Amino acid sequence: MFTQYKSWRPYISPFDPCKPIEVKYYATPPQLYMGFQPPGLPQFPTAREALKAGTLWPQLFSPYPFPLKGGRKHD
Repeated sequence: MFTQYKSWRPYISPFDPCKPIEVKYYATPPQLYMGFQPPGLPQFPTAREALKAGTLWPQLFSPYPFPLKGGRKHD
């Protein structure tokens, strides 16, 4: 099983004047995990839904922001 959300720990300098962000997160697009697009992949039922999602196929949709409770923790 894969996850679209990855994390990494940046270097924290002892001389950094700001409070460090210990863990940073990023999202990877779902198409990275598909070797090819299978024929007959189901599409969104309406054009409005497809435009809102930004893709024709629900399997390739990703909300992208890290789904933490309360939204993004760090900017």
